[in-house]
Amino acid sequence: MSLVDLIMPKLGESIMEATILRWHKQPGDTIAMDETVLDIATDKVDSEVPSTAAGVLEAILFKENDVVPIGTVIAKIKVEGMVAAVTASAPPPAASPKQYEDAKVVEEIPYQPTHTSTPSGTSSGMRFYSPLVLNIAQSEGVGMAELEQIPGSGQDGRVSKKDILAYVANRGKQTPAAAPASTASQAPAVITKTQPEKTEAQNLPVTYAGNVEIIEMDRMRKLIAKHMVDSKHTSPHVTSFAECDVTNLVQWRDKVKKEFERREGEKITFTPLFIEAIVKCLKKYPMLSSSVDGDRIIIKKDLNIGMATALPSGNLIVPVIKNADQLNLVGLTKQVNGLANAARTGKLKPDDTVGGTFTLTNVGTFGSIMGTPIINQPQVAIMAVGAIKKRPMIIETPQGDTIGIRHMMYISLSYDHRIIDGALGSTFLNAVSKELENFDPSRAV
Repeated sequence: MSLVDLIMPKLGESIMEATILRWHKQPGDTIAMDETVLDIATDKVDSEVPSTAAGVLEAILFKENDVVPIGTVIAKIKVEGMVAAVTASAPPPAASPKQYEDAKVVEEIPYQPTHTSTPSGTSSGMRFYSPLVLNIAQSEGVGMAELEQIPGSGQDGRVSKKDILAYVANRGKQTPAAAPASTASQAPAVITKTQPEKTEAQNLPVTYAGNVEIIEMDRMRKLIAKHMVDSKHTSPHVTSFAECDVTNLVQWRDKVKKEFERREGEKITFTPLFIEAIVKCLKKYPMLSSSVDGDRIIIKKDLNIGMATALPSGNLIVPVIKNADQLNLVGLTKQVNGLANAARTGKLKPDDTVGGTFTLTNVGTFGSIMGTPIINQPQVAIMAVGAIKKRPMIIETPQGDTIGIRHMMYISLSYDHRIIDGALGSTFLNAVSKELENFDPSRAV
């Protein structure tokens, strides 16, 4: 008999940890190869973890709701015979789960310090800082030399958002211990943190006046709330608006949708047509497909378009169409429909929600004529399209102005004012508007 390690799998490039939602098996249960052992969740999607061997579950090393780093052994499976091949490829021992409790899953961008000072808790002279941590440090006046001395609770000693906020909160409360009066070589001062005492009022339960219903947020809603607050804290948001006449686009879709579905087996919605226009304009204005790393702007050459999708639960998720600029309209339609269906049925893979460089959200689906969306970090822009409404409009013709019924739509762009000014944001927005207005009504399917 031998023991095989069941390891927390890698769930995407930027994902460092996952939460155990439910164990389907308990110690002593028989497990078949590829049978689901547990459900896990990241801040993106929920996934099942299958068994990597057939045998008997010997031990469970983490409880439900524990946050576990990627690559950590989470269970032991007793199998018949020797499995040298499995144990040979086992990863190095991971740090305790406590070390990762405060880690925030963001797209990490490496930062190379100018010197090799090594803070305690790290194993090399190079540390990695997320854009969020760097922005908090800059706004709070924490220099790079000071930042490198902050102990990190993340993977490889990385500084998380909670680490730097705790440091900033306690920086003004720290008091150095008295140094010895006379020594040959001065020892570093000892910093003591003062912990405020909880008052009796703080220990009392919160009460609400009147007739109220209290609903506990589910895990996804808590994550959405946190990401929205973090985004507003990170990026100074500006929103511009434009109105566009999409009559040609609407009439073309009405004309071809039955033939398109018969030929391709897919329903064509407005979303792939909007994404097609956005991609064309991102190629003209690449700054809108970028991210901020301290004082550097990282322009993303791969145009990966996120599309905000409402779930039956009322929550929101953003699956990503990778390399959208390399897909024709049929390819975009199949990607849009496939990802939307996977999101609604809980079949999204972790990689389906990472790597986005620009996001589209359709607030018109629920009847809104316009919206002011919040940027999906670490991106720098997000576009919202409103409901398409028929309105009387003045039409300019060579014979003079007339009034006609047109299909009109408002579009809005929220962008990061640190690197995108009003001129560039409005220029990009109007370019998208013109692409939609100048849609070719005689275009082949």
